Order: sequence, then C-alpha cells, then structure tokens
Amino acid sequence: MKIHIQCCCLLVLLPVSLQAIADNRVSIREEGGYRYIESNGLPDHSTGQFPNSGNPNSISAQNHQFRVTLNPQKSGNATPVQLAGVAVNGVPMEPGTAEFWNQDRSSGWRIQAQGPGVNLGLDQNHAHVQPGGMYHYHGVPTGVINNASSSLIGWAADGFEIHYAGNQSKSSWRLKSGTRPSGPGGKYDGTYENDFEYVAGSGNLDQCNGGDLNGKYVYFITDDYPYIQRCVFGIPDSSFAKRGPGPGAPGGPDSGRPPEGREGMPPPPEHGHQHPPPPRR
Repeated sequence: MKIHIQCCCLLVLLPVSLQAIADNRVSIREEGGYRYIESNGLPDHSTGQFPNSGNPNSISAQNHQFRVTLNPQKSGNATPVQLAGVAVNGVPMEPGTAEFWNQDRSSGWRIQAQGPGVNLGLDQNHAHVQPGGMYHYHGVPTGVINNASSSLIGWAADGFEIHYAGNQSKSSWRLKSGTRPSGPGGKYDGTYENDFEYVAGSGNLDQCNGGDLNGKYVYFITDDYPYIQRCVFGIPDSSFAKRGPGPGAPGGPDSGRPPEGREGMPPPPEHGHQHPPPPRR
C-alpha cells in the first residue's frame, strides 16, 4: 500500500470558546541512536475551555521526557499501547479511555472517547485534560495540523513517524453490523471500542493504522476510528509507560479507575526496553 502526500492537509474547526496556551516549551534532539522529546506538555495552539461540562480539570505544565529509537524495526506482532506517541509540540497522544459500560471494566465494554454515548469534554483538537493537568490528544490534533508545514504530526512509542494525510489514508476498522450480544446491548453505534472490528483490506491501512509513505512504514492519524493507532508493530520505549497522576486521581471524571487506556490491555513487552539516560540540562 502506498500513500503519496502532495501537501500538508489542514483542518479548520471553529470552537465556541478558546483558551490560548502561549507557554509551550519543547526540546527535540537526536543523540546516541535516539530522539529525545522533552516538553512541559502545554500545546502551541488554542484549546477549548477547561474545565468544562464533560471535563472538570485544568491544564497545567508537565515534565514529559520521551525517547524513541531513530531506527525502528517492524515486527510481525502488534503490541497494544497506552500512550501511543507524542506530537511534535510535545503533547502526548492517548487514544484509549478509562470509562466502561456501567462503570464495570471487567465487562470489557470500553467507552470510545469520540463515541456518541458519553461527553468526555473533548475540545476542537479532540483533546482533554487528566486530573493531574495533562493535556492529551484522543483523535486528530487539529491545532498541530494547522501549525504544521508537512504531514508529520509526531512519533509513535516504537519510533515510527505519525502522519496525517486526510482522506488519502483510510482506516481498515469498521463499525460492526447488528446488535451487541452482551453488556450494554443495543445496536453497534460506536459508543464502545468493541463496536468496531478490523477488516483487512477494507481500507489502505493495517490494524495499527500503519501504511507505506514514500517507501517507509509510518502510522497515520485518521478522521475515523481508531483515529490514533492503538497498537504498534515495533518495540515501544519504556519512556511511554503510563505513570504519574491520571484519570484515577481524586476529583477526576474517572475517579477510582485505572489510568486511561490501560484496562483490558496487556502491558508492553519488557524485552529490549531500556530506561532512557537522564535528560541533558
């Protein structure tokens, strides 16, 4: 499969209210075979108003320190990820949620962030805020795209690039037909991740939203589910392991639940992981 990018694709969405973030700080350097992305997690674009009716949290500066290999290798196995990657502005990409049907994660019916069932307070960038103040993307990062000079949006946890190509990239995930056999019941409508299934060849991307771009394998952010890839074909770096305050922190919409994106997914394999050296000051 080959996807050819002619120019940067832009999305323009007009939010009802804007909250400007003017103190974005990000450092990107290459050293010893790795790319280091360090940031305060504040976006370089306007956001929606936080707190809001679906998200009671305020954006605050973080201490993000990510590392990705400069020589990613694709394997034959897809590994589920919690933090899928990091954007060029230093803001994390976390497609999964911690919300489940009937507040029962053992049910396996995970609520989809952009589904019609629950308002999670996403802004015009398809992002919202965790109780610890971490702003993160659940879908197409509109502000990043509008600021970009190319299709490159960021890097996945395994080191492969993440691009946005608009309708030139088409997901192979599809909404199931019929009704749910268990749990919430009712028609498959996209409220839950389980409402979707991977149908190889139905789009031009693989199960991890990956494909060929000018002769190299990359992941694509798509306008439709899964939006941001929820698995990787390389080895995710341990710097993307979920840690610190998250949606389970007191006062958050996910109070009492595990951090976003972790339920029902096996942890990334430890083989080949190394902790990144202390960042250079």
